[in-house]
Amino acid sequence: MAPMNLFLNVPTPLEYFASLVHTDAEFALLEAAVSLAQDEYPDISVQQVLGEVDQLLARLRRRFPVDVGPLQKLRSLNQFVYRDLNFAGNFNNFSDPDNSYVHVVLRTRLAIPISMAVIWLELAQGIGLKARGVSFPGHFLVKVNLSEGQVVIDPLTGQSLSREELAARLEPYRNLASLVDEQEVPLGLYLQAAKPRDIIARMLHNLKEIHVAQEDWHRLIAVQDRLIVLLPQAWAEYRDRGLAHAEAGHPGHALEDLETYLANAGVTNDRPAIAARAAELRRATH
Repeated sequence: MAPMNLFLNVPTPLEYFASLVHTDAEFALLEAAVSLAQDEYPDISVQQVLGEVDQLLARLRRRFPVDVGPLQKLRSLNQFVYRDLNFAGNFNNFSDPDNSYVHVVLRTRLAIPISMAVIWLELAQGIGLKARGVSFPGHFLVKVNLSEGQVVIDPLTGQSLSREELAARLEPYRNLASLVDEQEVPLGLYLQAAKPRDIIARMLHNLKEIHVAQEDWHRLIAVQDRLIVLLPQAWAEYRDRGLAHAEAGHPGHALEDLETYLANAGVTNDRPAIAARAAELRRATH
């Protein structure tokens, strides 16, 4: 009998991530979100973390009879998450990358809106609620469709938000965008359901902002690698990865990314500056 081949091809974290986000039809939101931590925590078991969420879901399901209505399910869910488990926002340290890592959030019970939303959505959908994420400006939200109407919720507190409260939260962003005319962009357009791909992109952009602010080029490049796998035609991400590679002292990789950006992005305001940077790198690599 031939000896067994014990050397299995274990995918890299990036290859594993690529397999999870390859198609929108089978996009595993929670699993993809958990996997984001593998660059920083290479030893975590994604399946173990998914199992922890399954255990929470099993505890939640035991709380009500099978025939309970959606509104009571929503109330029980929020009681379980915010009162019994004490999940909350990490208001003292919002810029900690750990706030974006699901396995850490499950341990500390401290989160930012989008990481809390990913866990909340998994539980809500697991008990049959029609729940979706909402890419609201500045603060990710969740919503549930009930027979009584749509409920929009702050995932850090479980608080349902009225149209007036939502409009007040939106106002600073309308001002930033110079949207003076209230009719120009109706509030409802900001409350559309976010696709799972968009949710993961927003999580990665949160990490990107942190690493840019700290000039942590190594971690930034890892995030950019994932963004490019997730959004292969988001040409600005190639530009940003190229600039990070240049800062990290990788001129060859930097030039390749900047040339990809220049070849595909079309007419952009930064095109002359990026072309000049690419020319510098070209000289440095010859």
